Amino acid sequence: MERRPGRLLLAVGVLILVGLGVGGGSLVKMTMGVDDYDDSSSAAVKVLDKVEKASGADLEQGYVVLVRSDTPIDPQSAEQPGVVRRAVAVLKNRPEVKSVWDYASAKNPAMVSSDGKKTYLVAAVGSFAPGDAVKKAVTELQDQIDADPVLRDNVTLGGPTASNVEGSTISSEDLGKAEAIGFPILLVLLLFIFRGVIAALIPLGGAICTIALALGTMGVVMTAMHLSIFALNLVFALGIGLSIDFSLLIISRFREELSRGADTQEAVRTTLFTAGRTVFFSGMTVAVALASLLVFPQRFLYTMGIAGIATALGALVFALAGLPALLAVLGPRINKWAPKRWQRTFEEAQTEGRWYRFSRGVMKRPATVAVAAGVTLILLGLPFLGIKFTGIDSAAMPEDSHAGKVYDSLDRDFPGSLQSPVNLIQEAPASAGQKLTEYADSLAKIDGVAAVAPPRNLGHGLWQTDVSLKQAPLSLDAQDTLKAIKDTPAPFPTDATGNTALFRAMQDSLGDHLPLAIVVMALATLLILFVMTGSVVLPAKAVITNLLTLSATFGILVLVFQNGNLEGLLDFRSQGALQPTMLVIMLALTLGVSTDYTVFLLSRIKEGVDKGMANREAVATGLQKVGRITTLAAVLFCIPVGALALSRLIFIKQLGFGTAVAVIIDATVVRALLVPSLMALFGSANWWSPGPLRRFHARFLGSLQEFETEGPAGGPAVSVSAGREAARDR
Repeated sequence: MERRPGRLLLAVGVLILVGLGVGGGSLVKMTMGVDDYDDSSSAAVKVLDKVEKASGADLEQGYVVLVRSDTPIDPQSAEQPGVVRRAVAVLKNRPEVKSVWDYASAKNPAMVSSDGKKTYLVAAVGSFAPGDAVKKAVTELQDQIDADPVLRDNVTLGGPTASNVEGSTISSEDLGKAEAIGFPILLVLLLFIFRGVIAALIPLGGAICTIALALGTMGVVMTAMHLSIFALNLVFALGIGLSIDFSLLIISRFREELSRGADTQEAVRTTLFTAGRTVFFSGMTVAVALASLLVFPQRFLYTMGIAGIATALGALVFALAGLPALLAVLGPRINKWAPKRWQRTFEEAQTEGRWYRFSRGVMKRPATVAVAAGVTLILLGLPFLGIKFTGIDSAAMPEDSHAGKVYDSLDRDFPGSLQSPVNLIQEAPASAGQKLTEYADSLAKIDGVAAVAPPRNLGHGLWQTDVSLKQAPLSLDAQDTLKAIKDTPAPFPTDATGNTALFRAMQDSLGDHLPLAIVVMALATLLILFVMTGSVVLPAKAVITNLLTLSATFGILVLVFQNGNLEGLLDFRSQGALQPTMLVIMLALTLGVSTDYTVFLLSRIKEGVDKGMANREAVATGLQKVGRITTLAAVLFCIPVGALALSRLIFIKQLGFGTAVAVIIDATVVRALLVPSLMALFGSANWWSPGPLRRFHARFLGSLQEFETEGPAGGPAVSVSAGREAARDR
C-alpha cells in the first residue's frame, strides 16, 4: 500500500462498482410481506399453510376496502348501491383475490355503519412470490381504483397486504427525506469538525463505499435466501455513522503523526498500527453484536443482523484499506482548502486540556461520581419495568395513509369488525357443521368477543370460524380474550391464527431466543475487549455500563412512545406500547455502538499504560486525546441514525430516536463520568486477569498488541510492551 496506494484505491473502486451492481439488482427481490415477522415453527404459522392448501387463501394477507356511498345502504336488502357492486367486481377480477365478503354475502349487518353511508369489504388473497410481486399487485389495484370515476373518491384500500406495501413505500420516502435534511447538516458539521474541505468529504465517500459493499454482500446472500426490505434503513444510517466514526479516528491520528514530524509513509504506518487496530476491534464489535440477531427465526430480525454485519465489514474495508491508501496519496494535503487557523496541530498529543482537567476532576471523587452516574441511569431505566408490547399492523400506519384511514374508520364506525379477527381452524369432517355452530355460540358469550361468524367448510377436512374482538387485535386485552378462546373446549382439534395469535406467537418466539442472543452479545463483547486489553475486568465493566445505558434508553422510550409524551413534538400517535422487534434490534445496535466508543477510549488509555503511565494519568491523558473525538463522533452518528426519528412509521421512529438517545447517554454520562470514575476506583485492578488467561493472552494474542511508535519530535521509539507490568502495579 505504501508503494502503490493508487492500485489499492482502484481495487476498492472496483469493489464499490461491483457492490452497487450486485446489490442494486437485488433490491427488487427483497421481501415486504407480513410474514417477515413470523417464526415458521410456531403453530399459528404452520396452520396458515394448511388453510392455503385447502382454500388457496393466505390468512395473513388480505385487503380491507372501505366504501362510502351517497345512496343509503340497507344491510337487510340484497340490492346494493352501484359503488358497492363496482368495488366487489373489481376485487373479484383481481388474480390474487380468492374470495370477497360483503355485508350481503357474509349476512353480517355489522359490516354497514350505523348511518348507512359506509361499508367495508374483505378480500382473501393467496400468498405472493418473494420480491416485488406483492407491491405490483397492490399498485395495480390502487391504480384501478384511482382510474375508476365511480370508485376514485369513494373507496379506500387498506388491510394487511396494502398496509405492508404502503409502509414500505413510506419507509423509502422517509429515508429519502431524512437524507435530504440530514446530509446538508452533516456536511456543514463535517466541515467544522474535520477542519478542511478534503477531510470533510472523505467520510461521505466512505459512506458510499460502505453502503455499496453492504448492498453487494446482501445481494450475494439473497442468492440463497430472502431478506426484508426494511433493512435498508439500517444499512444507510449505520453505514454513514460508522464511516464518519472510523474516518474521524483515523484522520485525527494521521494528522497527529504528521504534526510530530513523521513523513507520510510513517504516519500512515503508525496510524494503521494504532487507530487502525482500534477501528478493527470497533468494527468487529459492531458486527458481532448485530450477528446476535441471526439467532432469531424472524426474517425481519435476521435480515437486520445480516445487514449490520455487511455494513460493519464494509466500513472496515473502507477504513483499513481505502482510507489509508487515500491518506498515502494525499499526505499533508489532507489539510488543504482549510483556513490557516484550522490547520493548527489540534491533534497533537497534549498533556493537559479540557478533557484532561475534567477527567482529573472526576477522579478526585470517583466514588461520588460513579454512584451519582449509576443512580441516574437506574432512575431513567425504572419506567422500563412497566413496558408493554404491541406489534406492527395497520394501527401503526400514519393517520393520513390509506391503510391508516381504513383502520381508524373501522375501529370507530364498525365495532367488532372483521378486519383483524381471530381465525380458528378446526380439523373436522364435512358433517361437523352443527357441532361447530354450537361451539361458535359458546365463543360469542366470552367477554371481549364482539361477534362470531358462522363456521365455513374449507374442504380438505378443515373448517374456519372467525371471531371478532372488541379490543385492538394487538392489545393486552385482546391477548386475554385469545387465551379465553383457547381455553374454551372445542369439539374438534382447533388452532388459532390471525393477527392476535401471530403476535402472541412472535412474542413467545422472541422470548425463547432472546437469552441466547444476549449471551452471544455479552460473550462477544467480553472476548473482543479481552483480546484488545488482556483484562477480564474492563470487559465486564463495559458489559455492565452498556446494560445501564440500554436500561435508561428503554425507560426513556417508555416515557415518550408508550406513555405518549412528546407526541406533538415528534409527530406520532402513541399505541400505548412499544414494538418488541425494534427493541431487539436496538439492543444489538446500541450494545455494538456503545462498545465501539469504549474501544476508542480504552485503546488510548491502554496505550498510555503500556508506555508506563500511572493508571489515573493514563485515563486523563487517554480521555484528553480521544474525548473530543468520541463526543464529535457521537454527535455525527446521531444525525443519520436520529434522522430515522423523522419517519412517519412509529416503529422506525422508535429505532432512530432510541438509538440516538443511547449514543448521547453513552457519550455523556457513561464515557465522561462513569468510565473515568470506575477506572480510578479500580486502579491497577482494571488490568487484572487470572494467571492462565494472562499467559494465554501473552503467548497467543501478543501479536495483536505489539507495535512501536516514535516519540515526539522524532524521539526514540517506545515499545508499548515496555514497562507494562510496572505501570499496572502503580
